[in-house]
Amino acid sequence: MQQLIDNTPEVSGRFGPYGGRFVPEVLVPAVTELEAAYRDAIADDAFRQQYRDLLSTYVGRPTALTPAPRLSSELGVEVLLKREDLCHTGAHKINNAIGQILLAQRMGKTRIIAETGAGQHGVATATVCARFGMECVVYMGETDVERQHLNVLRMQLLGATVRPVTSGSRTLKDAANEAIRDWVGNVDSTHYIIGSAIGPHPYPSMVRDFHRVIGEETVEQLVASHGRSAPDAVFACVGGGSNAIGIFSAFVENPAVRLFGSEAAGHGIDTDQHAASLTLGTPGVLHGFVSYLLQDSDGQVLPVHSVSAGLDYPGVGPEHAFLKDSGRVTYAAITDRQALTALAMLSRLEGIIPALETAHAFAHLVEEAPRLRDQLVVVNCSGRGDKDMTTIAEASAEFE
Repeated sequence: MQQLIDNTPEVSGRFGPYGGRFVPEVLVPAVTELEAAYRDAIADDAFRQQYRDLLSTYVGRPTALTPAPRLSSELGVEVLLKREDLCHTGAHKINNAIGQILLAQRMGKTRIIAETGAGQHGVATATVCARFGMECVVYMGETDVERQHLNVLRMQLLGATVRPVTSGSRTLKDAANEAIRDWVGNVDSTHYIIGSAIGPHPYPSMVRDFHRVIGEETVEQLVASHGRSAPDAVFACVGGGSNAIGIFSAFVENPAVRLFGSEAAGHGIDTDQHAASLTLGTPGVLHGFVSYLLQDSDGQVLPVHSVSAGLDYPGVGPEHAFLKDSGRVTYAAITDRQALTALAMLSRLEGIIPALETAHAFAHLVEEAPRLRDQLVVVNCSGRGDKDMTTIAEASAEFE
């Protein structure tokens, strides 16, 4: 973490018309306290040093920027992989979990709650709670408990209580709903570690800033390996959008770098089985912030689908909504079939099995490759695919 300074059009928690703070009255003191604690912490050299030290000695940063020669030859594009899958716990989520557990400690909180879909944020939260000796409760939709059972076992082994959520679609949205209810009832003792760049202010900004390290390292590594500070293009998957906003943050002010975000088209955007909120959503309020949502004409949030549990969310971080409207980032909806095909390609060509979330970014690259001939491209490999093996086998059989 070189710096934690906003470089977006954000004002008072807003990214244009998006973002903000829409919470029950009982939570206003909690989010106000969190904002003050965060602003104080990032100005504190001791906090910044502790965070950097933990990223180095516990998380395993910097993560590699790995050439992908066989994939590059196949696509006619020079591809580099930013290897967040090599972080401790297997995904980028640990960057934010480390930062927020330090803030919780700073605020005197003794109990941590989290929501999770794919389970990687839940594992990261359970991991940092074990490291710092805090009680940990993770809410997870019953559907995701079933399809991400390996991560459930990991969380439990780490000492966390995993609470399956049986309401609604039993996925990420419903897990977040239950976590917020818990927070309302235990606000004095509890900090809610939100896992993506969503939620009421200051969460979208704070989560982005704890993931800036991804983009900052990429710049340094490009200078060392290629003698240049920026690639021609960057690809990242977008559910809530934390890994994408982390790597985009280093390049968003450089118009020469094309940025591509990849969301979940599920069975197709011409069906009702997708999670393409940026492609088909409309502005609305969910989980304390304004952004693009999949909702009906009455403002009721619609059920969503993705083969990837981590992209199975009916909204998106407010900064991504702003970047879409401004045209700075090109977002595309990638189907389950496309993601599975790209996952198999990367696995067989490079010996790297990505998470299903990450596979959407690789599928997007495959689509764009003919227009990026001989250019230098970075793909943010946000997580590894161990957790998804059962889903990959079942879904691949379905498409045969």
